Amino acid sequence: MKDTIWLIRKTCISTFKNYKNWLLYVVLPILAIVLAVLTRGGSGEMQVKIGIVNEDRKQVITQDTIDFIDRMDSVLLSDIKESEVNDKVISGDLDAVLIFPAGFAQSVKNGTPESVHIVSIKGAEITEYVKSSLNQYIDNVASIANMVQGNGAKFDAMYANFQNSSFHVTAETIEDRSANHRKTSQSIGYLVVLMLFAATSLSGILIKEREDRTYYRIITSPVEARTYVISNIIVNLAVMVAQIAITLVVMIEIFHVDPGLPYWQMFLILGLFALVAISLSLAIMAFSKSSMTASAVQNMLFLPTSLLAGCMFPIEVMPAMMQKIAYFLPQYWVLESFGKLQQGISLGGIYVNLLILAAFAITLSLITIYKFSRNNDTRSYI
Repeated sequence: MKDTIWLIRKTCISTFKNYKNWLLYVVLPILAIVLAVLTRGGSGEMQVKIGIVNEDRKQVITQDTIDFIDRMDSVLLSDIKESEVNDKVISGDLDAVLIFPAGFAQSVKNGTPESVHIVSIKGAEITEYVKSSLNQYIDNVASIANMVQGNGAKFDAMYANFQNSSFHVTAETIEDRSANHRKTSQSIGYLVVLMLFAATSLSGILIKEREDRTYYRIITSPVEARTYVISNIIVNLAVMVAQIAITLVVMIEIFHVDPGLPYWQMFLILGLFALVAISLSLAIMAFSKSSMTASAVQNMLFLPTSLLAGCMFPIEVMPAMMQKIAYFLPQYWVLESFGKLQQGISLGGIYVNLLILAAFAITLSLITIYKFSRNNDTRSYI
């Protein structure tokens, strides 16, 4: 036990005396959160700025239609001149402009409404919300005209009833958590990548001390090789846990990002992935002959797999074949677990995800133990 404590102390001193390690373990995770907040920012609330060009003035139906749009949630209306349309839209002052053509009201009364022209450079993402509601309203009024078949008095009576309908809809505003969920997913994705590099950095001490012969001096003492490796794993796991804790506290308490699930569940999933990261880092060390080889392997392995798993950007944007490859990557199952928990699925509902992560950790550990035990080039760590 005394040897283990001494080795832990030695590893901590040799690790944290280098300021670059502080950047990797503490500063970069915080910067990753800042980046996620900036790139996935926004509260999820949308206010559409709509300009109105009314060429069918002094018509009740046309004005009622404009009033209907004005009553829609998240829509801000303003009257503009036709000559201002292009300038307002291009400059971004308005998201879209609705142009009501002359004779619009009469065409509705005839049951064949003319189209309201929509001008926008932001596409369906902006216009579809207003367009769908507007079309439904106009279709309702046009259906009245089709029912009365040209009888103006009946139309006026039914239209008045339509406007003064006693039917009411009770609306209740709920919190939109999608933006926070996106920020959480992006932050966790970045953290997962940094955990992989942090674990390999700490496990890399094993190879570096072999190269500078420090390992052999330690082994000639009463310290056993098994104790040497175990002490490295303990330090590695402690740093991983601290990294997870700092990241979650900064994300939730300082940046006020609501992940939509309890601390302990996040800690459990990330803690399980920490075991995977440590096992993977030790496997890389076991198969690497030098620190340069280990560095090359981690660069070729971590970044491409993290991209495929959706750590950098949503996996949904990738082709279906690439998405299937992600099923074989532990990073994917971490993000998948967070996504399901945010959707309201219980922890028991993702037990398969947790078992898969545990299987990755166990498999990589067994491979590492086997490789170390077969290492005849230098003295075995285990």
